[in-house]
Amino acid sequence: MKILITGNKGQLGTALQAVLTGHEVTGFDLPEVDMTEKDGLFTAVSSANPDLIIHCAAYTNVDGCAKDPALAYKANGLGTQNVALAALEFGAEMLHVSTNEVFAGDRRDGYEEWMPLNPGNAYGRSKAAAEFYVRTLLQRAYIVRTAWLYAPGGRNFIHAILNRARETGQLSVVVDEVGNPTYANDLAQAIAQLIETQQYGTYHFVNSGATSRWEFANEILRQAGLTDVTNTPIFVADYKRASTPPPYAALHNIAGKAIGIELRPWQEALAEYIQEYA
Repeated sequence: MKILITGNKGQLGTALQAVLTGHEVTGFDLPEVDMTEKDGLFTAVSSANPDLIIHCAAYTNVDGCAKDPALAYKANGLGTQNVALAALEFGAEMLHVSTNEVFAGDRRDGYEEWMPLNPGNAYGRSKAAAEFYVRTLLQRAYIVRTAWLYAPGGRNFIHAILNRARETGQLSVVVDEVGNPTYANDLAQAIAQLIETQQYGTYHFVNSGATSRWEFANEILRQAGLTDVTNTPIFVADYKRASTPPPYAALHNIAGKAIGIELRPWQEALAEYIQEYA
């Protein structure tokens, strides 16, 4: 299969290229191709002539989205609409990567794939718009929601926790934000399985189990051997930022599990990541 990855330089794009070895994989990212520029995007997709477009590219700075909602929509909403139109024009399937932030986070039990969207911040609204375009324009499409993604290289929650712990010996982490830490390599492998099924639809691919940011930080410290570090629980309201995350936005993998795709527990994935990279 000929696969085109948007955002191929990012965390997930890089992980996908490592696992999709049985396919002919190409990709692009900024600054080569800007998805909000339809003509340039269509030219790039036409040249690649893919059977499948995996759309990883997105503006994921949630605080930046809160400060400039129009930019968030342009990058995530309009950009995804253009990618979906390109898939339609050139006869390709599409897999769109979305987020748990399309939900309000007011369900302590978490969210299944078919529950109604109700985003509470600008980033979530822009990604909900993206999902709308994929569903409206395409029949042969997958939507894969994930959460709290981390990968080797770049900035992520794990490295932020470890760096601060080693520098100061103390942390303050929010206890009322719950989600699913997800290792990009595990997500990439799940996507590689999914695209072989042609079982189009919406999926929640996260490492199994949910936790709070505070509990996640405690497990990071434990596995890194930094158990002497003080970690004080605080509330989201005490941590001032431009965007408000959904408080209880754990995702349940019902649809993927039904067709045999399930990610390992988040603690196991974290242990492998810390051993290899942190």
